[in-house]
Amino acid sequence: MDFSTDVVIVGAGGGGAVLGLALAKKGIRTVLLEQRPSPPQGLRGEILQPNGQHVLNELGLLTQLPDDAIHPVRYFNFRRVGGQRLCTVDYHQLPPPYNRALVMWPNVVHQTILQALDSANPGGLWYGIRFKSLLKQNACVMGVEAEKEGKTLRIGAKLVVGADGPFSNVRDALGIPTSLHVYKEGYLIAMLKCREPLDESQYFVGKRTILGIFPAAGNQLYVFYMIRSGTYEHVKSQGLRALQLKWTTIYPEMEHTFDSLEDWKQTTFLGTGRVRAQSWVRDGAVLIGDAAHGMNPHASQGRMQAMVDGITLAEVVESCMEKDDWSASALRRFEVSRRAQVTMLQRLADEEVFFWNTGNPLLAYVRDRVFMTLDSNRRLRYQVLTATAGLRETSPFGWKDRIQAAGFLPDPRANHIPFNQQLV
Repeated sequence: MDFSTDVVIVGAGGGGAVLGLALAKKGIRTVLLEQRPSPPQGLRGEILQPNGQHVLNELGLLTQLPDDAIHPVRYFNFRRVGGQRLCTVDYHQLPPPYNRALVMWPNVVHQTILQALDSANPGGLWYGIRFKSLLKQNACVMGVEAEKEGKTLRIGAKLVVGADGPFSNVRDALGIPTSLHVYKEGYLIAMLKCREPLDESQYFVGKRTILGIFPAAGNQLYVFYMIRSGTYEHVKSQGLRALQLKWTTIYPEMEHTFDSLEDWKQTTFLGTGRVRAQSWVRDGAVLIGDAAHGMNPHASQGRMQAMVDGITLAEVVESCMEKDDWSASALRRFEVSRRAQVTMLQRLADEEVFFWNTGNPLLAYVRDRVFMTLDSNRRLRYQVLTATAGLRETSPFGWKDRIQAAGFLPDPRANHIPFNQQLV
């Protein structure tokens, strides 16, 4: 072996970085291998949901986030294309202190975690390293073989963690059967200078149309605009003005803000997919984040769930260290504790894709009817909010709730907020 450690994490994204920091705080020797040459710098929209805020607080980082990079948002308004409000979700329904969403500047959360990781585990994050294969003894994973600048490195470890995204090479090397679904739609993301006052988030739905507007710090805002996957270059070929006019048609009040889109460098494309790995564990190996369970961004929980994975797995790793047991059966406690919530969120996101992205007038009618019911039904609205906030493991809707949400059955408990429901 060229190097030995306790844990090797392949991928230093949201889940891998959180796990690396949590293990460093426990004194567990850890090396993170990141294929990129440096920390991420590009445009990405980021909303820190309450469960993500809780993770950062556990790590002692929530108060370390720079104030000038945060815009707290209380209200999320769902509206028809053109303007009519359908429903308003109020984060103040949630118990404090995590009763708001935080719209963040791009990569600020990740960079804050990486800075803390560098302090807690100096030299433990290796950039420009490409994962090649797993080292095994019989069926048990014993480390990894990686490559840096053409040189092969053999790194021994008690545990290898695949945190390398939806197209995970670690998952493939483990031979874990996986269902990978790429959605027909993705998102064009833009960051613009806000020229009209906006403190509340706006989310427009229409016929095969979604436009999300999220206020950010520094009088900026994010725009999330649904487009067909593979059409980003075609949209760009039509010119900036064509895109501005489409957005203005959807949300006329923000015309001057949309005019601040002056360069395609203000935009990027976010593809969407779903990953369902049959198992997340093997002897000496674990998958976390998108490598195990990627989901559609409608759930508002993809990055948050990776962060929760990191915190949860750190506790399991500490137990495995004490017992010196790295078997799949010992590691499965992580999967058992996490899979229920992840599966629920994936299903919820797929339901939202089905109804929100639709071009079918009947489905759109049902969608809008549900939104309007939620607006007047505090109980159902709270249940949906707790799922979006990452605070529940069970589905927000039972069969009876679905009938009531569609407006076909009265709800005598509409004003009851069920605080006694299982939250996480």
